[in-house]
Amino acid sequence: MTDEIQEHTAVEESEPVIEETDVVEVAAPVAVPTAKLVLKRGGVLTDIAYEIHPPATIGRFDPSVGPIDVDLASQPEGAYVSRKHAKIVAQDGVWKVVDLGSSNGTFVLRDDFERVDEAELTDGQEFALGNARFVLQLSSS
Repeated sequence: MTDEIQEHTAVEESEPVIEETDVVEVAAPVAVPTAKLVLKRGGVLTDIAYEIHPPATIGRFDPSVGPIDVDLASQPEGAYVSRKHAKIVAQDGVWKVVDLGSSNGTFVLRDDFERVDEAELTDGQEFALGNARFVLQLSSS
């Protein structure tokens, strides 16, 4: 009986065994996509740029509709932009502009400006909200 007690004690004093299910993996930090929307006037890029972190809502601030990320109220082109005109989204490296039911439309420049409900955007892509023209400039990650 003494031998049984010694064996049992030896097992209790041994170091704990770490099994695979006990290992916690730490995920690598996910880079937050960023870009700039550069305002274009008369066919020329201006020095007016809005840094965005998608999803980013573009429009004109109005307390009754809540906050937006890019407020165009102070720009002359803002008169033709809805309060919540469009949203820029990015998922898995794909950037899109999504119209939010605007009055004056969302357009993407392809061969000509094409009215869209949703469209993929690439670096350097020109698009318009009403008569406000922008170029999307993606940040390097």
